[in-house]
Amino acid sequence: MASALRQILSTASNTPMRYIPLDKRPQDQMEALDRLERLCAYRDRCEQELRQRLKEWAIQGEEADQIIESLADNDFLSEKRFAQSYCRGKFRYKRWGRNKILRELKSRNLSQRNIDLGMAEIVEEEYLANLEHLLFKKWARTKAKDLFAKQSKVGRFLINKGYESDLVWKRVRDYDLEMKKA
Repeated sequence: MASALRQILSTASNTPMRYIPLDKRPQDQMEALDRLERLCAYRDRCEQELRQRLKEWAIQGEEADQIIESLADNDFLSEKRFAQSYCRGKFRYKRWGRNKILRELKSRNLSQRNIDLGMAEIVEEEYLANLEHLLFKKWARTKAKDLFAKQSKVGRFLINKGYESDLVWKRVRDYDLEMKKA
């Protein structure tokens, strides 16, 4: 019965619910608040992540709302700050494109205003330089029997990284022409 209930609860959201033993869960609301404050101090989190954590700890409803409100009041939770740092991090370190970042932000139920503020962190010159860097690296590593196959592999890779398909295909064709001239 308990496993059936856990299965129902875990399929209700898009992230699977982890089982946390009773002795590892916070004993009261203040302990839960303290743990979440430490979690948020370590890295910016969105409200959805914190609600998921509270759900895993079997804290829901009014108690969860109070904890979330307290975190926001004490500036531990800021969806604007989360969106900005998420965009910066995924763009600079993972070299994701706009499409992939946008899809991830939307999946975290952020408001459009916060998504726009986060996406504004991406500088166009850096964006094109990232695309160029990934294109150069992938082109050098890709082995294919003909030019079309190589262009396809590199193009699909860049599109999966979240770059716009029209920009990718234009750049892949231009890159091939530059290689022939050199």
